[in-house]
Amino acid sequence: MSSLTQNLGRFVADLSLRQIPAEGCAIARTGIADCFGVLIAGSRDPEIALVDRELGHSGGAALASLIPSGARRSPETAALVNGIAAHVLDYDDVSLDGHPSAVLVPAILAQGEVSGSSGADGTAAVARDAGAVVTRHTSNRGKAAAMETGAEAVRLLDQQEDRKIARHLLFLDADLADSAAFAAPLTQPVLSGEADMTIAAFSSTVKLGGHGAVVGLSSAGTRRAIGWSPAQPLNGQRCLTRAAFEAARPLAAGFGVETALTIDLARQGLRITEVEVPLAHRATGTDLRSQLHRARQLADVARALATRR
Repeated sequence: MSSLTQNLGRFVADLSLRQIPAEGCAIARTGIADCFGVLIAGSRDPEIALVDRELGHSGGAALASLIPSGARRSPETAALVNGIAAHVLDYDDVSLDGHPSAVLVPAILAQGEVSGSSGADGTAAVARDAGAVVTRHTSNRGKAAAMETGAEAVRLLDQQEDRKIARHLLFLDADLADSAAFAAPLTQPVLSGEADMTIAAFSSTVKLGGHGAVVGLSSAGTRRAIGWSPAQPLNGQRCLTRAAFEAARPLAAGFGVETALTIDLARQGLRITEVEVPLAHRATGTDLRSQLHRARQLADVARALATRR
């Protein structure tokens, strides 16, 4: 039987902005504006610094912001510290009955920042109907940051469901198109306990516009570091346990993340297995934009290797 909280949460999750009457939107805007005002004022209270000092760096990736400082904390910590700041002066929601905004607004802001949602965007609703949990960045923060955000979303889902055993993580690039449906074999060695991380080896390759410099650097550097290199060292299609992911953190910046993952986990004695899969990337070009992209890849891989000699 569903609880009252679950039913209320489902109602809110399925609600679209168009379904909310104008009067309700006006009340919400008043509550949000009120909450921001008292939150900023309350953030100067010494108790807020105390709470932040105790909780500021406890658990979870720092994906949400404290207001107004912009300091990064985990979504749970940001919601709690901002919520306390909104209520500490006890002036919140003077125009409404009770104190709903201090409880709701900081949590909504933290979750919205993680997912990059404006609240009016219908994309998340469509994806949710297909069974997905969607997160996104409002700006491009690089591949490693995207992986951190995805992993944090899974951790929050595990926490919400009170799972005793953490989910494994499967990372797939966005340009696999329909071939992504054939990624399942990557998960099998991890699910069976035979590997801590799997790396895809594409059974067919698409002619790319590069000259192999980035792949060659990654392969040579990885082999020098651990005495072995995957057949496709830059392949981002990987499945790994939560424990393996945490062991690799902090992730190397940008496009150096795959090279660093292989080296860091191998040096810790974790088991890495290559799995041949019928996946395929979109072909890349030879225009200036593509070449600049490869230059960024080369720089990121070089930085990852330089810190792992």
